[in-house]
Amino acid sequence: MEFNPSAKIVFASLTGNTEEIAEVICDALTDLNVDVTMANCDEAEACDFQDVDICVVATYTYGDGDLPDEIVDFYEDLADEDLDGKVYGVAGSGDTTYDHFCKSVEDFDAQFASTGATKGAENVKVELEPEAEDIQHLEAFAKSLVEKAQELHEA
Repeated sequence: MEFNPSAKIVFASLTGNTEEIAEVICDALTDLNVDVTMANCDEAEACDFQDVDICVVATYTYGDGDLPDEIVDFYEDLADEDLDGKVYGVAGSGDTTYDHFCKSVEDFDAQFASTGATKGAENVKVELEPEAEDIQHLEAFAKSLVEKAQELHEA
C-alpha cells in the first residue's frame, strides 16, 4: 500500500521571512504528495504533532539568540511530547550581524531530539528572506523529510 505521509508546519514570523520559509517547505511537501497543514505558533499546540508523520518548526531568532516570545510556550510544551516514530525538521531565518545566528533553530533541534523524534533533514538557516539558493535548500530539506518518513514507515 502506498504511504502518503502527513505533515504539520508550525512557524513564528515577525517580518514575514519565516512565514515565507514555511510556505516554501509547505509547497515542496505538497509537491511530494504530503498532506500538509501550516499554523502560526499562536494557533498551534505541541500535541498537534501527534497526528502527523512529519513535524516541522520554522522560527526566527530574536535579539541575541533568544526564542521569539510567541513561540516559547510551544517550545516548552514540546518537551512533554513523546514523538517516537515521527520525523522532524527545523528551519528558520536570522541575521548574521548577531552573534548567535539562527540559535532558535538549534534550540528547537535539541528540543525535538529530546522527544524521541527522528531528525529527517539537516537544519536550514536562512539569512533574512529566502533567496533562490535557500529555496533549493528548503526543497531538498522537504525531500529529505519525506524520504526519512518513508524509511520509518517501512521499518
